[in-house]
Amino acid sequence: MEIVHVPVMYREVLENLVPKAENAILIDCTTGEGGHTARFLEKYPSLKVIGLDRDRDIQKKAIERFREYGERFTPVNTWFNDYLESAESESADLILFDLGISVFHYVESERGFSFRKDERLDMRLNLDSPLTAEIVVNEYPQEEIANIIYQYGEERYSRRIAKRIAEERSVERITSSRQLADIISQAVPKEYRYGRIHPATRSFQAIRIEVNHELDRITPALEGAMRVLKVGGRVGVITFHSLEDRQVKWFFKNRATGEDPLLTVLTKKPITPTDEECEQNAPSRSAKLRVAEKRRSI
Repeated sequence: MEIVHVPVMYREVLENLVPKAENAILIDCTTGEGGHTARFLEKYPSLKVIGLDRDRDIQKKAIERFREYGERFTPVNTWFNDYLESAESESADLILFDLGISVFHYVESERGFSFRKDERLDMRLNLDSPLTAEIVVNEYPQEEIANIIYQYGEERYSRRIAKRIAEERSVERITSSRQLADIISQAVPKEYRYGRIHPATRSFQAIRIEVNHELDRITPALEGAMRVLKVGGRVGVITFHSLEDRQVKWFFKNRATGEDPLLTVLTKKPITPTDEECEQNAPSRSAKLRVAEKRRSI
C-alpha cells in the first residue's frame, strides 16, 4: 500500500497537542491516509484515535495502515461536523482538524480534483452526495457560478470565467477536468494565463468547496468540538486558505473573551511551516495551525 500524503506540520502538531492522561482519546477529524494519526499512535503507546473521514476510498487506506494497532484506532465514515454534533460530551482529550485536501484526491481518486489531469468532473469527497462539479458547471446559473468562483476562490476574473463556461456549455456539456481547465485558461487575459499559478487553480478550489460545502462545516464542527472536548483538552486546526483561517481565528477569539471565557487561545499568531518543510512539501506553504485549550464545561 502506497501512502502519497505527507502530513503538514506534524512536529508542531505533536508539540501542541500532548495527551495529559493515560488512555487519552484523540479525534482526528480529517484522517485521510492517516499521516498525523500515525505520528500520534507511534509517540503515545496508550493513546486511542477515533479517525473520521467521509471518503470511503481514502479511509480504506487508513484502516489497512493501522490494522496492527487494533482497538487503538477506530475509523468512522462520516463528516466531522455530523460526528461532533452527536458525540458524547467531554469524551475527547484532543481534537485535530487538517482542513486540506489530501494528495490522494489529486493523484489517485480520478474525480477531477486536478486541472492537470483529464478526469471526470466530480470533486466529491462523499460519493453518496448527489452534487458533483459537473452539475455545478453545467446547471448552475452563470451569475451563481461567478459568485462561487469569486467568493470561494477569490478569483478576480470570476465574471469572465463564468461567462466563458456558460458559452461553452451551451454548445457541449462540460464533463472533464481538462476540458474545464482549458475553458478557464481561454477566459482570462494572456498575462494571467501564464502567471505564477495555473489560471484554473482558484476556480477549481471554489467549485470543490461548493460541491462539498466545506466552509459551511467549519463553525458547526468547532461548536461541536467545544462540547466534546474535556476541560483542559486542546483543539488544533490546520487551514490552507484565508476563508478557512478567518472562521477559525474569529471562533477562537470570540470564545476566549468575556467574563467567563470558554477557551484559552495558545497561538496568538498562527504557527506556520518552516522554510525547510515548505521546500520539501509544497502543499504546506499556505498552511496555518491554530491551537486552543478548553477552560470550562459548557
